[in-house]
Amino acid sequence: MLRGLFTAASGMYASQRKTEMLTNNMANAQTPGFKADHSNVRAFPEMLIERFNAGKSRSERVGTLHTGVYVQEMLPRFVQGDSIQTERPTDFALFDRAEGTAFFSVEQDGQVKYTRNGRFTVDPSGTITTENGWPVLDMNGNQIRVTSDRFEVDESGWITENGIQIARFGIVRADNPENLAKEGDGLFRTENNAALPIAENVDFTISQGFVEKSNVDMSRSMTDMITAYRTFEANQKVVQAYDRSLDKAVNEVGRVNG
Repeated sequence: MLRGLFTAASGMYASQRKTEMLTNNMANAQTPGFKADHSNVRAFPEMLIERFNAGKSRSERVGTLHTGVYVQEMLPRFVQGDSIQTERPTDFALFDRAEGTAFFSVEQDGQVKYTRNGRFTVDPSGTITTENGWPVLDMNGNQIRVTSDRFEVDESGWITENGIQIARFGIVRADNPENLAKEGDGLFRTENNAALPIAENVDFTISQGFVEKSNVDMSRSMTDMITAYRTFEANQKVVQAYDRSLDKAVNEVGRVNG
């Protein structure tokens, strides 16, 4: 009985984690460049159930039983989102041949991070930064400085100001983007902070005055949310049934009549 109680409780916990993930996805449905997470749910290892026969040294196999489920990992989907025109000169959308594998390079607390959110700005010092103030890097790993926001960027990422090319965005390529770790502010990092290679011209194009929208599918997210809630509710009812059974076993079946 206690094994069944644990199995139902693990199902509730897995459903709760999935609900939290979906809630975060939907909350970021309007965040430029946001990549929706999806979860992988796995069952705990099977248990071998055996019956021991009286007077025999060997056991007879009855069968196997899963003792619950857990959310093994949450991974972002790197499918490219739709683009929207903003006409802001500091907004940029990345389009790449292999969807979702090209990234802008930014500097956060001295470390190189990566993002698909091309909604940039120019700070008072003339540095191109993300909305959260992290400097955007060029292909040599240096911060990019301009004199105003009236600069032009071509499809290959070259920045031109007053007719002079001053820098090129440090666009990198991730051959296995699923290995990137997701952080706050729309940033990603590599394992051990290893640098990603600079992308070739044929791998991507940049559109100035556009941003990539979130790739959250609201209809699918709402359907998955309802499914997760109903799964949680079903496991909750199982826990309540076990609780009533335990209460009856302790207070009624185990009672000794005088």
